[in-house]
Amino acid sequence: MSSFPDERLLGENGGRSVVNPEDLRLAVYDELARTGRAPSIEDLRVRFGAVEADVRDGLRSLAAARHVVLDGDDRILMAHPFATISLGFAVMGRSLWWGGCAWDSFAIPSVVADEPEVLVSTLCPGCGRPHAWVVGRDAPPDGDQVAHFLVPLQRMWDDVVTTCSNQRIFCSTACVDQWLATENLERGYVLDLATLWRLARHWYDGRLDHGYERRSPEAAAAYFRDVGLRGPFWGLEA
Repeated sequence: MSSFPDERLLGENGGRSVVNPEDLRLAVYDELARTGRAPSIEDLRVRFGAVEADVRDGLRSLAAARHVVLDGDDRILMAHPFATISLGFAVMGRSLWWGGCAWDSFAIPSVVADEPEVLVSTLCPGCGRPHAWVVGRDAPPDGDQVAHFLVPLQRMWDDVVTTCSNQRIFCSTACVDQWLATENLERGYVLDLATLWRLARHWYDGRLDHGYERRSPEAAAAYFRDVGLRGPFWGLEA
């Protein structure tokens, strides 16, 4: 049964209707924001009175525009800042969400209108120690932990699941170094919790509104500089 309360009647063209991409995007995001779960293809088919092929085409167009991430069966894995699989973070408010990464987990209270504070929890990849923070909109959470991002900006969309699963929070830079040595990886970018919070705070502004548009590369670069990021990892001058 569809989880959407306002199922539409079948459209014209013999019951076939072409799904408006923006309406489809909002349906995906609204469901994830409300429930923490992504709508299935069948949910969306019923919701829009469409045939399955139209829904799949619509989802693929959203993926091509980097609004969602799909698996090989067109199921929604991520619609940033929300995820449908565990990537290291649980975010608890009135609903329970999988955070797509450290960045996305800290962004959820700024995206979901009726969640001014959430509890973000994770484990340090270096030593396994559990951590949790109350993350809100007004100020960064307390803590001397650090976030480590492995994949630089220019390659973040090459494999989004790998990118997001490697944006993690560690006890300290010592735990980062221990983990990198164990995994035989080069250091990416380390930021403190305050910088992570500033990065997340307004990055997804408007994402649940009709007509949302992603930032241009120039606007993104300006945003990164404003929140305190530096260097080629972020596509910025040193």
